[in-house]
Amino acid sequence: MTYSIEPLFQPLQLQNITLRSRIVMSPMTRCFSPGGVPGQNVADYYRRRAEAGVGLIVTEGAGIEHPSALGSGAAGEDNIPVLHGEAALAGWKKVVDDVHAAGGLIFPQLWHMGVLRTPGTGPFPDAPSSRPSGIWGPRDGVHSMPPAYAERMLPPTEPMTESEIADVIAGYARSAASARAVGFDGIAIHGAHGYLIDTFLWETTNQRTDRWGGDRVRRTRFAAAVVKAVREAIGGAVPIMFRYSQWKLQDYNARIASTPQELETLLRPLVDAGVDVFDASTRVFSAPAFEGSDMTLAGWTKRVSGKPAMAVGGVGLSRDLMSSMAEGAMPVNNLDQALARFERGEFDLLAVGRSLLADPEWALKARRGEPFKPFSPEHFGQLD
Repeated sequence: MTYSIEPLFQPLQLQNITLRSRIVMSPMTRCFSPGGVPGQNVADYYRRRAEAGVGLIVTEGAGIEHPSALGSGAAGEDNIPVLHGEAALAGWKKVVDDVHAAGGLIFPQLWHMGVLRTPGTGPFPDAPSSRPSGIWGPRDGVHSMPPAYAERMLPPTEPMTESEIADVIAGYARSAASARAVGFDGIAIHGAHGYLIDTFLWETTNQRTDRWGGDRVRRTRFAAAVVKAVREAIGGAVPIMFRYSQWKLQDYNARIASTPQELETLLRPLVDAGVDVFDASTRVFSAPAFEGSDMTLAGWTKRVSGKPAMAVGGVGLSRDLMSSMAEGAMPVNNLDQALARFERGEFDLLAVGRSLLADPEWALKARRGEPFKPFSPEHFGQLD
């Protein structure tokens, strides 16, 4: 059965903004901001996607105002943008202005690498990396990171202190306020993939016995505190998006919720803290989330949280992210699967990542029924 794509081009109200379409550009690290400052090439990159009908752009992760927010990861990341400092904020203002001129809306993704930052790297190499319990991840986790990197990261370090936790939360708030000051339309918070917020949510990396650890509800306290601080910094009418995931870079098989009930326990405190929409990050958007149902993680997220949800993971492509980075990925017609689930009300937004890297006009072509460009790993090394 063929489904109409037109419902994806219906508007959606989120707090004080209205998205012109339900297609969202998913956040993807680009490493094209020397010194943390996005230039005109970054503004052009996002503007091209806005011109082609993307309803909302969520930027690449931008380092919050905290010394250990950024550094090199397993891939040796560098030139990652930040959301603090006069030069970086001026660069982001140009990005925002260009996206707005093209009729689009844009959120920054606030990012703290946490345990995945290599010590001794980044803008503040002397700052210790932030680990909730000093644990990087499981030794037997299934991942694709270089063995030498994993061995270097596995030894435990000191857990974060109360004052260090407070400093990070304050850093999120400051960067959120700065983002609003330069005109961003909302805030996206990266709480997935084994980075800092996620390591508080994940039992494997959060073994704390104080108020920041314990059962599932207690493990949400740091994430909820970040959301609450961001909400206080930006006001009540500005939308907040929160990205979370089951899988981690340290272990693709990790899970932070094994049932819908556990998922509700995890998400409800975040709703109460101020989240307006959830970005349920999966490697394959159509994969069932729990046994006994074919509903996706985005579908269950919407059901148990009562908030709009966004699906993501391989939209329009033949391979998941990790496989495509080795061999590329050809366009496939899995959009009908997404449209079918969208029409059933499983999710409200559809995030597109690699497909939009390969083809800036993906949204227009999807609407017109035109062929897409294939994805190649080289697309991560250029700003098209």
